Amino acid sequence: MADDGQQYPEFYLRLPNGGPVAHGRPTTERGDNGSRSFVVDAGQPVRPDVVPSFATRAVAAHRQREELIRQGRIGPSEKWPGWLETTEAITFGSPSRAAAVLTGRNPNGWVDWKAEDGRPLADFMPGTWAGPNRPWLVRGSNVSGLDLVQRLWLPRGRVTLAASRLRQGVEQGISKDQLRALVQEDYESTATYSQKQQLVEEFHAFLSRMKPGDTVCTISGGRLYVGEITGEVEQTESEDRRSNLRRPVEWQPDGYPYDELPEELQQRLSIQHDVVDLSSVQALVEGLGLSDQELAEEAEAIERDPSIEIAALTARRELELPEPTDELAAELLVHDVGWLREVRDLLWDDRQLVLYGPPGTGKTYLALKLAEFLGGGPEQVKLVQFHPSYSYEDFFEGFRPQEDPETREVAFRLTAGPLRELADLASREGNRHIPHFLIIDEINRANLAKVFGELYFLLEYRNKSVRLTYSGDDFALPPNLFVIGTMNTADRSIALVDAAMRRRFAFVELSPRTEPTSGLLRRWLVREGRDTEPADLLDALNSRIDDPDFRIGPSYLMKKGVYREGGLERTWRTKILPLLEEHHYGEGVDIEKRYGLAALRESLA
Repeated sequence: MADDGQQYPEFYLRLPNGGPVAHGRPTTERGDNGSRSFVVDAGQPVRPDVVPSFATRAVAAHRQREELIRQGRIGPSEKWPGWLETTEAITFGSPSRAAAVLTGRNPNGWVDWKAEDGRPLADFMPGTWAGPNRPWLVRGSNVSGLDLVQRLWLPRGRVTLAASRLRQGVEQGISKDQLRALVQEDYESTATYSQKQQLVEEFHAFLSRMKPGDTVCTISGGRLYVGEITGEVEQTESEDRRSNLRRPVEWQPDGYPYDELPEELQQRLSIQHDVVDLSSVQALVEGLGLSDQELAEEAEAIERDPSIEIAALTARRELELPEPTDELAAELLVHDVGWLREVRDLLWDDRQLVLYGPPGTGKTYLALKLAEFLGGGPEQVKLVQFHPSYSYEDFFEGFRPQEDPETREVAFRLTAGPLRELADLASREGNRHIPHFLIIDEINRANLAKVFGELYFLLEYRNKSVRLTYSGDDFALPPNLFVIGTMNTADRSIALVDAAMRRRFAFVELSPRTEPTSGLLRRWLVREGRDTEPADLLDALNSRIDDPDFRIGPSYLMKKGVYREGGLERTWRTKILPLLEEHHYGEGVDIEKRYGLAALRESLA
């Protein structure tokens, strides 16, 4: 890390579109808010035009550029025809401001200014660490009851963190272990154990992980404000102890309405900590306020590999559920493609859906086939089956005994369940526009409140996150994760499902009394070139069953074994009649006389 008193070498900035190279150097002087100034000498090239988004994206830099041109401090260049150049040395408030004026776009000067050996400016400055720039959320709208965003941060170009009891003299770049010891001592009687743990994380992020050039976001008055950190951290004794740690920031002048932000960004912003790393949604932050065309134009102004996709455009790629086709309806033997489109629309609107009906109505088969079609293949589909002993630890995450392959010792380790695994897969970069499906078979056979735990909240509020029970991570359900449950109404009536579940899922009935199930067996028999008598027998059987939850579904009679010699009689005797005996248990009904094949054939004759 460099010392403040050192003399810095010259740094170089390649202008867009194969333009000339400008020279400049940082200084040890600081502006009013603590930003480090940057000098560009006379005779340095300046881009003659700007990207269309420059005036709105970098208002202060655009205004300064216009003023420098009006004053003649930037004018036409003789050395580079068609370009502008500086006519005298100009001191800018930060490296990013200097790069913005020269390139006519909104750059990160800490990265774009490079030394002769190709290293970025950030490598030479105090308060900067290895690794790419990150975006951060720092909360300031309610610090001991005051909105510091409007009172201090925006008007004075700051971002601050209340460290009211942290001793003076804590150095920038302090390790987490050193900081933990200080917090333990300084907050011994004023904070709980968990509060101290959180303070260590937040102080360490502000002091040692943030660096000049990083993006900082904050929320105030229903708007998200975005800026760039332009200098090192400073520790002060603020009178009200609300802003003891400070960093200089160049804020964009206008905020973005919170309700209009992408859902994934809202999820991260909902995490209830004072400092949050937003790296997982960095591309969404970088694309705020810019159209696709403006993003493409800004990318053209940078020397980059043209084969690489623009991250902000990739992140913005729309999630879509394809429209069901006539071919899909024919494959699934659904009577009308419009019914499939309605199911697709319900999934799109609610993201959770339950197919319910009596046994044998093809609920699981339909759920799998529909999910594979909408998700683009079986790789995006995972199936789990609920049962009475199924738990949160089985479904999401929990401690499970695992054997160490080397020592052969067994220890309890945090293990991800199917929902956590699928959610992690769906939220990977590059996957966020691809639908992923979790099929929960027999969803009503488990204690849903026990299995879902705090995830019940996320099913309804997809733009929020929650703190997990075991790992302590902040978790949100990815927008591209859809859930399809199946429910056997012979096991438990839909009327007994609790209101919380009914509110979170759309319910679609698959019943032998209605399409697409009522005519399914007949359509299958026609397609297979078989006699339609089994369909007539099934219709006659269901007409004699008063309770719709116990009517027999067609899948019992859609198997090859049914159509071998004696197969229909065998299936009827061993699969269908036992269900009806259980239904009428204790009622004294003669099952064979009422539901047997002979009785049904006689009625049809």
